[in-house]
Amino acid sequence: MKALDRKLMRDLRSMWSQALTIALVVASGIGGFVASLSGVDSLSLARDEFYVAGRFADVFASLKRAPSSTAETLRQLPGVADVEVGVDAMVRIEMPNVSDPIVGQLIGIDVRRPPQINIVSISAGRALQEAIASDSAVPVLVNEGFFQARGLRLGDSLGVVMNGKRRTFRIVGTALSPEFIFAGLWGMPDQRGYGVFWLDQEVLSAAYDMKGAFNRLSVKLAPGSSQEAVAERLSAALAAYGGRDVHGRDQQTSHAMLDNEIKEQQVLGSVLPVIFLAVAAFLLNVVVSRVVQTQREQIAALKALGYTSRAIAVHYLKFVLVIVFGGLMLGIGLGSWLGAMLTRLYAEFFHFPAFEHRVAPWLVLSSAAVTVGAAAAGTLGAIRAVVRLAPADAMRPPAPGRYRPTVLERLGVRRIGPALRMILRNVERRPVRTGLSVAGIAAAVAVTITGNFVRDAIDAIVDTQFNLGLRGDVTLWTYEAVDDVRARMELARLPGVTMVESVRFVPVTLRHGHRKERSLLRGYPADPQLYRIVDVEGRTMSLADDGLVLTDRLATKLGVRPGDRVEAQLLAGEARTLSLPVTATVREMMGLNAYLDRRVLNRLMAEGDLSTGFVLSVERGREAALLEATKALPRSSGAFSKATMLRNMEEISARNVRIMSSILTAFAAVISIGVVYNNARIVLAERGWELASLRVLGFSRGEVSALLLGELALVIAVALPIGMWLGYALVVAMNGVLASDQFLFPVVILPRTYAAAALCVIAAGLASALLVRRRIDKLDLVAVLKTRD
Repeated sequence: MKALDRKLMRDLRSMWSQALTIALVVASGIGGFVASLSGVDSLSLARDEFYVAGRFADVFASLKRAPSSTAETLRQLPGVADVEVGVDAMVRIEMPNVSDPIVGQLIGIDVRRPPQINIVSISAGRALQEAIASDSAVPVLVNEGFFQARGLRLGDSLGVVMNGKRRTFRIVGTALSPEFIFAGLWGMPDQRGYGVFWLDQEVLSAAYDMKGAFNRLSVKLAPGSSQEAVAERLSAALAAYGGRDVHGRDQQTSHAMLDNEIKEQQVLGSVLPVIFLAVAAFLLNVVVSRVVQTQREQIAALKALGYTSRAIAVHYLKFVLVIVFGGLMLGIGLGSWLGAMLTRLYAEFFHFPAFEHRVAPWLVLSSAAVTVGAAAAGTLGAIRAVVRLAPADAMRPPAPGRYRPTVLERLGVRRIGPALRMILRNVERRPVRTGLSVAGIAAAVAVTITGNFVRDAIDAIVDTQFNLGLRGDVTLWTYEAVDDVRARMELARLPGVTMVESVRFVPVTLRHGHRKERSLLRGYPADPQLYRIVDVEGRTMSLADDGLVLTDRLATKLGVRPGDRVEAQLLAGEARTLSLPVTATVREMMGLNAYLDRRVLNRLMAEGDLSTGFVLSVERGREAALLEATKALPRSSGAFSKATMLRNMEEISARNVRIMSSILTAFAAVISIGVVYNNARIVLAERGWELASLRVLGFSRGEVSALLLGELALVIAVALPIGMWLGYALVVAMNGVLASDQFLFPVVILPRTYAAAALCVIAAGLASALLVRRRIDKLDLVAVLKTRD
């Protein structure tokens, strides 16, 4: 072994604790980088493979009823490669001993000619072709997520009312489809309250009088064709059949939720590791600079013995690379483990035939390149100092530090104790290092705040959407628009109902100039009480006059402001276009929504006083009886309980948020310990002679420790408010990047989150302080005083 390599091993042994903390910071950054991007990469790969294998459609349309012969006409349209037509319906699902409302989407499959678009693959059990004539029960396939969430077994029976007639479903298998990778109501992860059922199309068509007809359409585009142009042609061809609601993948619920998750994790996986690696670079710079300063005589001796500046520089670079390599290997292992855990969490929301975690080679190479780059950037200055150090200069001790009155003293503050004066003067003597230490600890605070922000945001969303906005207890919707007065009277007679509020939703395409957006025209009461419009600040809004209220994101996409007019092309009912003034905008959390007074909407549509949904307020303890009574309503296609939906969401969401917050909090603690401990060890090494002298002069161990640890406490005290501001700024920046059409996370950071971040950093600081205090107590006064230059 070469002499320099032996020296390298000795240096690493003597500084093992500092090297370990730096390696842990590197590992945290690389772990987060690998975990996030490998999880997303695995998710993207599973999605892309399933889309290809399942021939996922490019364009979708729903309509009232069109003859099956129309499908051949649609295949001839320019840009269309293939067309798949079918029948679907929304129903209420009844399970034994389960009072919770369950919504089922029924999709017909031609068992003689299985679908060639959105192919349904069997994950367990039998195909429908093998179970058609078993008995009087209707054989069905059920989506895997609902099957698992409800603890069902093959052969179980479920009750369902199909177009007013009660039937029994028998589960013969579980299935997966690229159309329902994510299954939930209105983009909410509710696998217990929503299920997809595939059954023989003849049975479904007969139940809904759709023989020889279809009401759903899926289209594959020809290579190089324009989605927008094909959608326009399909809308024109289907207009006579109520099929003007044509849209691409971007507005298909499953794809939109999956795509949004991928984009979010790509941002998180790129931003947060930068903070960790920046802190690691700072720590490496400080440690190497300190090593260079304390080994000046050794460097001079090595140069006098003939070692070149390059050889010595490579020696110190090896010192850095050994630490970084250890952190890199640990980080890749940690990232692989966390990525596998993230993949398992994804598997609870997104269902694929094959979904395995993988760490791509490019990700490992990128991690190595980023880590080495950060290490080189952090230590370049210190290594350059080694190269430039002349032997004669190196033999001399470093110039003593220049002390001067502190800022407080220069401002006229005289009553400063000797201990505090010493602490302040030493902190001010090295402003760059002090500033970087403050920045490192502030980064730890910011990471903790960012990790817990998601929990605060979800709490705010739930409170706004389900407490301030949806104040009713049960919501029902109908197959089609029904007479409002008659329906309200019927619902008011149900057990426990204290108030009924009606709404009407109509799908529309909103146009302004050359811009257009697909949306839902929401007809609310002028002054809603049970289903209110609430902005991100928790303020409610009433509807006035005959104008539209648009969410701010929708108004921006259309390029409109209050006072402008938009055209609303109806995608349901009679074909017509409404010209509506925009009276206000509202900054909401979810969706691209357009609101209008329900009575005004009905008047403009000239179809009478109609509604498609009803929000009910129910007496405490009567909800179960009400839900049971709604099963007998022939025109109701579904219902959901607000309490049940919240419970179903929180079973998965709350746990996952806790897991991710805990991981980021642990990473933040690593940063805090790395910065505080390394800073303390370096200060102890640099000021060992001074501290030993104070001990000889009669200062107690506690008093000597207070001088050193006081500096750490001062740095932490300054870093906490800066870190809280930085955390808020980071949340605002990330929130802007992550904003999508589906969600706008409110920037809500509760006091508990700031307190948790502060406590995490303080706890890490105390742990580091205890370790350093032990070293101070064991200080060999004679040995330290002999090393004075």
